[in-house]
Amino acid sequence: MAVEESGRIAGLIAAQEKAIALFAEVEARGLVAPGRGEREVSDHIRDLANEMFGTTKHWHKRIIRSGPNTLRPYKDNPPDRTIGEDDVAFADFGPIFEEYEADFGRTYVFGDDPDKHRLLADLPRIFDAGRAVFRKTEDITGAQLYAEVERMAAEAGWEIGIWHAGHLVGEFPHETNDGVKAESYITPENHTPLRRTDRSGRICHWILELHFVDRAKGFGGFYEQLLDLA
Repeated sequence: MAVEESGRIAGLIAAQEKAIALFAEVEARGLVAPGRGEREVSDHIRDLANEMFGTTKHWHKRIIRSGPNTLRPYKDNPPDRTIGEDDVAFADFGPIFEEYEADFGRTYVFGDDPDKHRLLADLPRIFDAGRAVFRKTEDITGAQLYAEVERMAAEAGWEIGIWHAGHLVGEFPHETNDGVKAESYITPENHTPLRRTDRSGRICHWILELHFVDRAKGFGGFYEQLLDLA
């Protein structure tokens, strides 16, 4: 079991490292840019993942959203939109690297809007703060971590744009282990400790997913990656 678990950890960390490299190249090539359509950008990133890593599978739909579309939750499918000159956009991708899932999200801001730039800075800051809360609280539940993220977001002037702040992650094909239940998410309904094993006896590993929005001003941002593995 120890050897198997060390392999799972190595696989998940390696998948995230490849996702980080992929999106560093996305930024270097300026693929997310004003004047480009969301679907066009999504296809460019898909093709780049294949070019860099031979990756053709994604465990969830590829998302590029901009402007008012950044307010929409994952399950929505808003019409394609062209990224504007004074805009915000985010990417939410789930590439599969050697049968391990990455789940990775980043936000991009164009123009000089101070509120959008403040959101761009707050997302990684609150991610790090949420991870620190997780690390120092051994028996923290999904509900408790969600409440901390919600509190920090509110203090910064944002609200959470979706019904959860993260989820289980593992090998492909993606499984929530306990089915589509609260225990598979960082959500107010999850009163079980995040540090636990699933029904098959494997250690649970988590993604922290931040979708913050300002509904009055009509935009949001996104940031996600592994919570419990460095």
